[in-house]
Amino acid sequence: MRSSGSSTGAGWLQRVLPQSLLGRLTLVMMIGVLLTQLVGNIIWAAQRRAEALSETGTAAQHLAHSAASAVRFFLSLPPNYRPLIIQQFREMGGTRFLVNINQAPVQVRAIAGQELADAALKQVRATLKEDLPNMADVRLAFAWPEKLPVGDDGATIADLPDTWVQHILLTKPAPVLLIQVEMDPGHWLYLATLMPNPYFLETGNPLTRDRLLLQALSLAAVLLLSIMVVRWITRPLAALSEAATAFGKGGNAPALPETGSREFVNTARAFEAMRQRIQRYIEDRERLFVSISHDLRTPIMRLKLRTELLDDEDMQSEFHDDLDELDMMVKGALQTVKDSDIHENPTEVRLDALLGRMVRDAQLAGHAVSFSASGLSVAAKPLALKRAIGNLLNNALHYGRQVELAVREQAGNIEIEVRDHGPGVPEEALPGLFEPYVRLEHGRNQNNSGMGLGLGIARGIVQAHGGELLLANAPGGGFRATIVLPGGAFVPL
Repeated sequence: MRSSGSSTGAGWLQRVLPQSLLGRLTLVMMIGVLLTQLVGNIIWAAQRRAEALSETGTAAQHLAHSAASAVRFFLSLPPNYRPLIIQQFREMGGTRFLVNINQAPVQVRAIAGQELADAALKQVRATLKEDLPNMADVRLAFAWPEKLPVGDDGATIADLPDTWVQHILLTKPAPVLLIQVEMDPGHWLYLATLMPNPYFLETGNPLTRDRLLLQALSLAAVLLLSIMVVRWITRPLAALSEAATAFGKGGNAPALPETGSREFVNTARAFEAMRQRIQRYIEDRERLFVSISHDLRTPIMRLKLRTELLDDEDMQSEFHDDLDELDMMVKGALQTVKDSDIHENPTEVRLDALLGRMVRDAQLAGHAVSFSASGLSVAAKPLALKRAIGNLLNNALHYGRQVELAVREQAGNIEIEVRDHGPGVPEEALPGLFEPYVRLEHGRNQNNSGMGLGLGIARGIVQAHGGELLLANAPGGGFRATIVLPGGAFVPL
């Protein structure tokens, strides 16, 4: 047994999913493209991360060797020569490192939380420890060049001449590597430089603006092509649906173009062959019943004339009753065939005018019928709809002392209700009321001239309009027949 939870989940999914084939195929294509891009980005990001870590480690190692050489060079100089050499470096320009000597390490705001920066610092520290095993105190950090201090006197990079820092202050800010080494007590060597790839931190981010733009463009292109292909595939199906709907309502079904995929062409041919067979069947059925009616009425009339020649009045009356019953059966069978297939063009039907005339006719005949104007109209075949409502009204007038007609708009549909205050119908008999020639006991007592065909004919007409006829016992007693016509309802100006 299926649990209520699974039924609820399936119902929720059914409401969320698009109802059209175009919408569902587009959704599937979009989800497929997104998942493909997501998996591809994850794999590419993992490979790019590994490559970036390897490249950053190699670059940091080379940079650390150069820094170790610079430290060894300054260690080999007498302390009083070191400022002179630094000044010569600044005047020469083009050196890899910005060099300064401070009395204490400079405090900087380090870049934190960057995997590539941490990996580079780890590699630099390991290389310096290997090249300078006697250096006890080494300070390493990456920092942004904005307001970056270079000396213990408070000077920043921005305060220095351009020729001193032209290799650091780039047009686009790049992280600066700071190496501070204590050479002697009170003498800290300050080295600032850029990585060989100044913007190496960006290589660790796979979702760059350019890549996101490329992904969005590719997704848009795939979706556009998918929608075009899906529309090309589903357009013939929409034409087939329209043709089937028109044929089901008795209209002229438009010819289906035999173009498109092989499957649709085969379907269109099969539909056209089926439509022709059904049309021939309907025409043959109508001709058959007309012929039967014509062939039977002639001998029935001859038999009625011959019964007039009988001397026994009782036997004459019995013959007349049997012949009247046979004539009624022939007329009822012919009516079943023809009345449910009235050839009309749908038009705007003003329900107040239609029902008002029917109510006035019933009131003139002495029946108690009430009706309230609704101002609603519906697109329908006028004579067919009148015949369907008339059958329901006649039934109600036979079985109820008082009849009420009501018209309302409900959930986009038009509902026409015919309610009587008669004895109603046993619940177990409701499903069989549409069967031809079915009449309940109280129906035969109230209306001995009926054939039990009215409800079936009314339902056939309503279904030909794409609607539904609902039968039920009314609350408080009586019987209620409701015609539900979908869509096409509007309030006339």
